[in-house]
Amino acid sequence: MKNIKAIIFDAYGTLFDVNSAAEKCKDKIGDKWEGFANYWRTTQLEYTWLRSLMNRHKDFWQVTEDSLDKSMKAFEIDASMKNELLNLYKVLSPFPEVPEVLKKLKGKNYKLGILSNGTPSLLNELVKSNNLDNIFDDIFSIEEVGIYKPDSKVYDLPIKKYKIQKEEAAFLSANTWDVSGGGNYGYSSIWVNRNNNIFDNLDYKPKNEIKNLEQLNNLIKAS
Repeated sequence: MKNIKAIIFDAYGTLFDVNSAAEKCKDKIGDKWEGFANYWRTTQLEYTWLRSLMNRHKDFWQVTEDSLDKSMKAFEIDASMKNELLNLYKVLSPFPEVPEVLKKLKGKNYKLGILSNGTPSLLNELVKSNNLDNIFDDIFSIEEVGIYKPDSKVYDLPIKKYKIQKEEAAFLSANTWDVSGGGNYGYSSIWVNRNNNIFDNLDYKPKNEIKNLEQLNNLIKAS
């Protein structure tokens, strides 16, 4: 990680636990809560890609609701829980190490940003509800370009704002397709592999893989 000037984070699944909404309802949902949460997330992502390909854009909150409708039917979850699950999605919990790591990074000479599929209002609420609203220099939403990751127009956003070279941005994501998207674009992509997953074959292999954000400090010190 040489000459890094900006550290850009994906939000969902990287900083914030996308399964935490369903987990907070596991007493009502029962043992199937985790399968349901994973299905909801997978459907949500599929809808973003399909809408981009079809040129039928809906914002991330609408996609989240649409994918929840399908997931609740698939797992036979009481329809009366819909609003509760959606409200919990607005205040997802961060992964345990995230707040402390971000606060330490704030004291260093980097631009810190979020680059996400989320809408601006959704991301701002998520950051504020977790007391992280004074950490980031910028929160970049795909709504600025009207198409979802991994379209290159999305990855352009921080580069244009900070007037830096692509390789001067470290980009962290837990989503392998997103790491590949950023890496193929030209970012110094870092894979946050929390669950010992297998990387996708999408013409990019990250030079750096970490199990959580605490390990980011070692990469920065080595730069």
